[in-house]
Amino acid sequence: MAHIVVLGAGLGGSIQAFELRESLGSEHKVTSISNKSYFQFTPSNPWAGVGWRKQDEITVELAPPMKKRGIDFIHDSAKKLIPEENRIELESGKTVDYDYLVIATGPELAFDEIEGFGPEAFTNSVCSVEHAVVSSDAWDKFCADPGPIIVGAVQGASCFGPAYEYAMILDTDLRRRKIRHKVPMTFVSSEPFIGHLGLGGVGDTKGMLESIMRDRDIKWVVNAKVDKFEQDKVFFTEVDEDGAEKKKHEEAFKYAMMLPAFRGIPALMGIDGLVNPRGFVITDEFQRNPKYNNIFAIGVCIAIAPPVATPVPTGVPKTGFMIESMVTATAQNMPLVVAGKEPRHMPTWNAFCLADFGDRGVTFLAMPQNPPRNFTWSAKGRWVHWGKLAFEWYFLRKIRKGVSEPFYEKAIMSMLKITKIKK
Repeated sequence: MAHIVVLGAGLGGSIQAFELRESLGSEHKVTSISNKSYFQFTPSNPWAGVGWRKQDEITVELAPPMKKRGIDFIHDSAKKLIPEENRIELESGKTVDYDYLVIATGPELAFDEIEGFGPEAFTNSVCSVEHAVVSSDAWDKFCADPGPIIVGAVQGASCFGPAYEYAMILDTDLRRRKIRHKVPMTFVSSEPFIGHLGLGGVGDTKGMLESIMRDRDIKWVVNAKVDKFEQDKVFFTEVDEDGAEKKKHEEAFKYAMMLPAFRGIPALMGIDGLVNPRGFVITDEFQRNPKYNNIFAIGVCIAIAPPVATPVPTGVPKTGFMIESMVTATAQNMPLVVAGKEPRHMPTWNAFCLADFGDRGVTFLAMPQNPPRNFTWSAKGRWVHWGKLAFEWYFLRKIRKGVSEPFYEKAIMSMLKITKIKK
């Protein structure tokens, strides 16, 4: 009997445990380790950041569905991974030995890399449901005494979609409160252009998002490197296409939310051959680490180099569809590896995003994620808003039941059919 451990139980790690349980059969042991007792549906955090969702509406306690599927669940944090010994040290002092490991930890949020940045300092966050709940409280106070807003993503950020979502959701909420006219809004991003999204743009995302921001009276500054935050003020440098300083900015705000850069979690940092200097796990085309061939990794914690350098550093996003393909490939490869065979299943690394703007939204599909691509598609409309609501309902239901069936492929095919575009 082999013991397979999945470290992390977010969007990738939870379904990875379910799919491994199904692909491996009952003769092998599957254990899930998470620093949280619950799964949180991260795509709903922008809604939670304005009070449209409560924490218990977008979280699921993991112990019941894990037990139902015959998966051991450990609520504890990883303190140190010791790959030479096939062992994980936990913060509680316990250790867990494994035969095979799937790392699905997600990232650590690098707020500390910029002075005054983050929910412990002068800005808000929707990177976790806990942050979003605090941001919602701050939002209610802001609306009682409104002023300028700054939203965006700092240098090194790799997940840009939630910044666009949150900016538009704030706009929608302000209009519903009939106080939008009191709130100047500026979108500040490390992207070289609006709609770049860390992907070089997908289809007409540049023109589409610029048009939407003009319609909503949101100004923007791109190629921006944030220098520091102070109470109610952000300092950033705008650079030209060669990365040379173009203009220094000093912008006042009464409410700010900018997405941080990511890095690997401390338990993985500095392990030679496993992670890169930022702590992201190095994987081959089968999601397996080249040095430690009993370790796989999926999701935001893996290392993906940007295909093209940008004037201000930007990372590469790992969307849900891309992560799901990593999960499925790993679940298909694990029985082969346990049996002493070589892996042969590769993830598609296609990118799909449903960005809700509160009343309407934008969606895009890139196949594969990085150019040159076989297929790209982008669209906008009220149906995207309803599509994300349906997606939220379905995915939370999937976690509660411990269902392992892929979802994104079905959703994408349905949307392409609705818009009468074939893959």
